Amino acid sequence: MNQKRFFLYALILTIVIFNIGIFMGYMLESSRIDKINNLYVNAETELLDQMIQRDALSIIDLDCNSLIQENINFGDKIFSEALLIQKYEEANKINDNIIFQHKRFDLLRTLFWINSIKIKEKCNSDYHNVVYFYKYNSPSIEQESKQRFFSNLLSEIKINQEENVMLIPIAADNNIPSVNLLVKEYGIDKLPTILIDEKIKITDVKTIEDIEKYLN
Repeated sequence: MNQKRFFLYALILTIVIFNIGIFMGYMLESSRIDKINNLYVNAETELLDQMIQRDALSIIDLDCNSLIQENINFGDKIFSEALLIQKYEEANKINDNIIFQHKRFDLLRTLFWINSIKIKEKCNSDYHNVVYFYKYNSPSIEQESKQRFFSNLLSEIKINQEENVMLIPIAADNNIPSVNLLVKEYGIDKLPTILIDEKIKITDVKTIEDIEKYLN
């Protein structure tokens, strides 16, 4: 009888610990999603403010240098946040919430890219837009390895060149109509692909110099 009671207590304790583990995992995952959401809201506000400043150039005398610097600062923020979000995603189970948040950032980065093109044209700036299109959903082993290699090279370039490069990572397979249109417009038919200044497409890279030669 005591043995049965012991096994019953052990079973109850196991169930309790198991449920606590699930609850803690859920809370941790929710916390990471909340952090991603806060990053998005802050970035969205800053980008909207920057777009208003850009459009105001045509009606009032704003300083182009300040606008370019704000764009550079936002580009740096996108780079650092992309690294942080990647860590959150690697720690979390990929689910509908994570995919939804990722789509929001893809849209935000696409808006930033378009805004960056317009600022470059209006202010005659010489920075480079470097858009990195990659496969987010179920990449093959070969794609995943290639994307990791591309990502490491681009991160190194961004660190080395800083204000000279606007590095904009965008998932090209999240079924976002605006992204799909741009992918089609620029003839992005392989993933990953690096698009430099809306003109140069790179799908194969062996060394960092293969990219940097277009950024001088």
